Amino acid sequence: MPVSIDPKRVEELTKQQGALLDSRTQESKRTYERAHAHLSGGVASSYQLRDPWPIYLEGGEGCKVWDVDGNEMFDFHNGFGSMIQGHANKAIGDAIAERYPKGTHFAAPTEDAIVVAGELAKRFGLPKWRYVNSGSEATMDAIRIARGYTGRDTVMKIFGSYHGHHDTVMVSIGIPFDQIGDRNNLASLPYGAGVPASTVYMTVPVPFNDPEAMEARIKTLISEDRLPACVIMEAAMMNLGVVLPEPGYLEAVREITSRYGIVLIFDEVKTGLTIAAGGATELFGVRPDLVTMAKALGGGLPTGAIGGTEEVMSVVENEAVYQVGTYNGNPLGMAAARANLEKVLTPEAYVWLNHCSSRILEGCSEVIKRYDLPGYTVGLAAKGCVTFSPTKITDYESFMANQNVPLTELAWLWNMNHGIFMTPGREEEWTLSVAHTDEAIDTYVQAFDEMAYELTRS
Repeated sequence: MPVSIDPKRVEELTKQQGALLDSRTQESKRTYERAHAHLSGGVASSYQLRDPWPIYLEGGEGCKVWDVDGNEMFDFHNGFGSMIQGHANKAIGDAIAERYPKGTHFAAPTEDAIVVAGELAKRFGLPKWRYVNSGSEATMDAIRIARGYTGRDTVMKIFGSYHGHHDTVMVSIGIPFDQIGDRNNLASLPYGAGVPASTVYMTVPVPFNDPEAMEARIKTLISEDRLPACVIMEAAMMNLGVVLPEPGYLEAVREITSRYGIVLIFDEVKTGLTIAAGGATELFGVRPDLVTMAKALGGGLPTGAIGGTEEVMSVVENEAVYQVGTYNGNPLGMAAARANLEKVLTPEAYVWLNHCSSRILEGCSEVIKRYDLPGYTVGLAAKGCVTFSPTKITDYESFMANQNVPLTELAWLWNMNHGIFMTPGREEEWTLSVAHTDEAIDTYVQAFDEMAYELTRS
């Protein structure tokens, strides 16, 4: 049995590490005070917030970043999973530099856009592609395409999953355990203010790893004349740490959605290019009707894409659905994406990512075993995490029932004070890059070991 972590010891270490981080980031404090005057909340996105102040970065190179206080850290945040190429990657920088003097924006197609679409088609096994500028745009447009193709309005999603910040998918995320509802009738609840009640009603959540519950809810919706247009989901959930699909689950979802004529969308904004060359679609061997991408695609530039079958994307080609955007296929973004796919995220890159993943997972697992910690590791190539739970997490309900919030918050503070830059949310996973070294992995494992020692020493 894992040891019981003393909550008072966690609280003591959290106060200690919080005070230490505050003392080490006084320039971030001053920057926050200046930024707060006109930048709402002092940040460009609410996900960048932190109490008492955000950590402001100044630069990055390879697998390292440094903040405005000069603190240098190995980057396991990597821009919420966007920078799998590493910072200031030369191949991508050269492509952008070559493109810039030729013009940066035309709102017209370029050769690079054609090449990128061909490469994505090869990797994901989906023949038709369009571009957007972010993950939120990708999922928004994919849902519109699915609605246009089916002529239906209702959207089904996985309870607790995040698919961007547009209204349709800002539903049933971050819900307290006592508000989740019955497993076969999970609650549709807005994620913050400003989401219309009518939109919330049209988005129906179901649990992850439970195809029987999905089909039962579909049957109920049919009885209400609300057959879903689509199911949008991550093949492996990436906002509860990492939650893998159980054997046979994705195959069952594919069969159910096909049988009922529902468009299956794999949201690969986080998994695309990070867990395999062809993302979750390649890794798990289940082909959706539509796939959405962003983050790692643009090599640090805001670039996204939607891929689909000939049949479903026909509504785009015949202009039944208007998929538009002034900056879609921007020349700088396409130049970066092409270099990223052709010169950076090569077969050799995935060999190295899997090497790094194996080392960090093995190292952290050894620490968990040595100190009998309540937790386990899980990872796929560039993505992974330590899940602080005494039991396996399979969906949002089990995550909320078993997560150790104080321990995960301590882990973030500890990492930040020990040379590891991590995402600010406790549910987030690490992202490795092709620039990560054995030294970076060893530093992460050593920091985890030191925290475990401090937690369990008598």
